[in-house]
Amino acid sequence: MKDRVCEFECNIDDMTAEELAFAAERLMEEGARDVTLSSIQMKKGRPATLMTVMCSDDESEKERIIGLIFKYTSTIGIRELISERYVLDREEKTYETPYGSVRVKEVSGFGVSRQKIEYEDLARIAREQGVSIAEARRLVMESMGPEKEA
Repeated sequence: MKDRVCEFECNIDDMTAEELAFAAERLMEEGARDVTLSSIQMKKGRPATLMTVMCSDDESEKERIIGLIFKYTSTIGIRELISERYVLDREEKTYETPYGSVRVKEVSGFGVSRQKIEYEDLARIAREQGVSIAEARRLVMESMGPEKEA
């Protein structure tokens, strides 16, 4: 499948790591498709962060996300990039296990198919069972049987 997305970028050199993490979290909660933070070096060797925010190419959605970036960050300018991207078909299924309901993201297309157990469910099971995430994944996979490879 192919779709169009908008990526907004801004360089930020005057926010703390906690402030940046909060801004990224809020943008995701408010509907951004993805938010990434990358370390960069600006003029005169100043360390900074490049924030990239992905959203739909819809004009009203772009305006809303721009407003949120200005609201949650100290940036005074935002660059816009329009991209076409290829994505796999995505479906989320819920399976009942001895450890409770577990959501599994199943993706396919372009000759590939794979599954991944949702992190939040693995983290819950790991806490409840007193084990690592890797061990929680193993427990869930064993309980789902050989037909699932999440």
